[in-house]
Amino acid sequence: MKRVISTDDAPAAVGAYSQATTNGDVVFTAGQLPMTPDGELLDDEPIAAQAEQALSNVEGVLAAEGLGMSDVLKVTVFMDDIDDFDEMNETYAGFFDDEPPARSAVEVASLPKDAGLEIEAIAANE
Repeated sequence: MKRVISTDDAPAAVGAYSQATTNGDVVFTAGQLPMTPDGELLDDEPIAAQAEQALSNVEGVLAAEGLGMSDVLKVTVFMDDIDDFDEMNETYAGFFDDEPPARSAVEVASLPKDAGLEIEAIAANE
C-alpha cells in the first residue's frame, strides 16, 4: 500500500505531488531542485552548489524514512546543460560511498523554475 513521505528537511511540494512515496520496501523521491528547505532557489549558483542542495534534499527526504544515501538503488539527474556533467559529478561523488547507485544523467530542454538540474532517487529498506 502506498504511503506518502513528508519532511521539513526538504522543500515542500509545490504542486500535485509528494516529496516521496513508499510501499514500505521501496522509496521513490520526487525530483529535487536546488532549493533550500525554506524555499530559496539556488538557480544562480554554480552547478556544484545546485547539485549539493538537490542531493541534500534527497538525503533529507530519505532520512524521514530512516534511510540514507547508502540505501539508494538508482538516481536520475536531469540537467539543462550536459556540459556541466563533470562539475555535477564531482559533487555527486561526495554523497555516495564505495558502492554508488546506478545512475542516469540526461540533458533536458528546461527544468522547473529554470533550475540547472533536478535529481530524483529510488531507495530500498533492507
